[in-house]
Amino acid sequence: MTAFVRSYLFLRRAIGVLGILLPIVVIAGKQLLEGGGLLGSLSGYYYSDLRNVFVGTLCAIGVFLIAYRGYGRVDDIAANVAAIAGIGVALFPTQPVSPTPTEHAIGVAHLVFAAVFFLTLAFFCLFLFTKADGAPTKRKRSRNAVYRTCGIVMLACLVLIVVNGLFFSAATADLHPTLWLESLAVFAFGFAWLTKGQTLLGDQQQAQPSLP
Repeated sequence: MTAFVRSYLFLRRAIGVLGILLPIVVIAGKQLLEGGGLLGSLSGYYYSDLRNVFVGTLCAIGVFLIAYRGYGRVDDIAANVAAIAGIGVALFPTQPVSPTPTEHAIGVAHLVFAAVFFLTLAFFCLFLFTKADGAPTKRKRSRNAVYRTCGIVMLACLVLIVVNGLFFSAATADLHPTLWLESLAVFAFGFAWLTKGQTLLGDQQQAQPSLP
């Protein structure tokens, strides 16, 4: 049982680490390899020399999510939905500056996959990660506060991205708000999964780590 629990903690930690590293690696890597300034969004790095890193990381997160099993059927369905959406974000790139009709359609699919991906991950944080068997420990209550905060941050970032795109995109283009909001949402996602893997706020037990 200990090996079983550790394997699931490893999955959660791996998902969290990949989420946190993705914005750092693609943004810093592009600046080091190509220069030329920041791009408008994380998805835009598909068209940089960091394409393989962007696609590979999202696909790896998708594979880990497919392998993930939670408390019950809802957890498993949510993980599979997030996995498919994450892989869809990688394989259906955002549209380039001057898209063809086909590229535009693919770009729309990209936006749908991205929305489903983040909404499902926020659902994990707000409703699934907070579940517990029996009365929650003090550490579990602290982790729940982290999960809820991360879920709210992800939802707030999505709302702000939409609002900026609809009303302020021209005025704020030089500030790259979508890039930073997407990065913040991905950081929140990674932070929540690291916490779920008990890398952060882990239960202080000697015999065996717990799953909640």
